[in-house]
Amino acid sequence: MSSPPLHVALIHPEIGPNTGNIGRLCLGIGARLHLIHPLGFSTSDKAVRRAGLDYWKHVDCVEHADLETFLSWLTADPQRRFHLLSTKGTTPYTTAAYTRGDVLLFGAESKGLPADLIAAHGALRIPMPGPVRSLNLANAAAIITMTALQQISPELFT
Repeated sequence: MSSPPLHVALIHPEIGPNTGNIGRLCLGIGARLHLIHPLGFSTSDKAVRRAGLDYWKHVDCVEHADLETFLSWLTADPQRRFHLLSTKGTTPYTTAAYTRGDVLLFGAESKGLPADLIAAHGALRIPMPGPVRSLNLANAAAIITMTALQQISPELFT
């Protein structure tokens, strides 16, 4: 398996169609999708496949049994960089420097990231000046993933 430009990780995703959309995004840019159990759906569910269309079977997807297993993978390589994304973040996502192989870590739709992770590592946020708390997970993942890709492979955007 070749080294992906980015890793997109979802901790305990709850909504199959969001994950299907994010899987399609990952396939489109060559990113690896990491799903951290428990999931709120089965990856064989029709909703996931429908959102990912006929692409789902081609998505580079790694499933982790639980958060501890994922964190072991994440920290096994001391060179691996990661960015936590949360509405509770204090730094706008546009100020981050993204590099090839970075991990973009998103939380569950209803709960977000665990507070202890944010406390330990900080988090980036999408500024929300309007009256809503947050964006749909798939939309947020698309915004941040494409911003990271633009920094990593600017030639794709010329």
